[in-house]
This record gives sequence, structure tokens and C-alpha cells, in this order.
Amino acid sequence: MKGQGMKKRDLELGDIVQLNPDHGKFPGFLVVVTEVKSWGCQGYLMSAYDFVACKFLGRAFVRPRFEDFEYVGKIVWDADVKNLEEEFFEEDE
Repeated sequence: MKGQGMKKRDLELGDIVQLNPDHGKFPGFLVVVTEVKSWGCQGYLMSAYDFVACKFLGRAFVRPRFEDFEYVGKIVWDADVKNLEEEFFEEDE
């Protein structure tokens, strides 16, 4: 199945899109939109299998074009990751 890609639409921060199965590096991965672009979006990768944020060669962000993904939905709650990381590392000390 070759993905046809999404037609241009108004994306918002926190939207979730899924990369097409024919995407070169990250087929089927989810992307949480962090920046809306005129040609698509920027966002961080999440595995569609275990919903864990992913890093590939030290990078967790991807910048797909509209034709590279389909709209899935919206994140309802967005955790304050910076505060969570600070609390996590304080407990380890």
C-alpha cells in the first residue's frame, strides 16, 4: 500500500500525523506537531507500536511535507517534559 499523503490543511500544535508507509526513514511512525510550516510540519517522532518518543541518530525531530503523512488526531494533554526531567534526575541523585 503506497500512501497518497494528506492534502494541505490547517495543522495546529499538538496535532498527530502518521508518516506514510513509503516514507524513506520512518514508515508508519507518528509525529506530534511542534511547528506548523507552509509545506508541512516539524515534530517529534513517536513509535506507533509502543507510543514511545524515538531518537534516530541523536535526533527526535522530523520535518515531513504534506504528501508524506496523514492526519490522525490531536494530543489532549501535553506533559511539561522539562519539569518531568528535572524531577526524575533529582530523584536519582
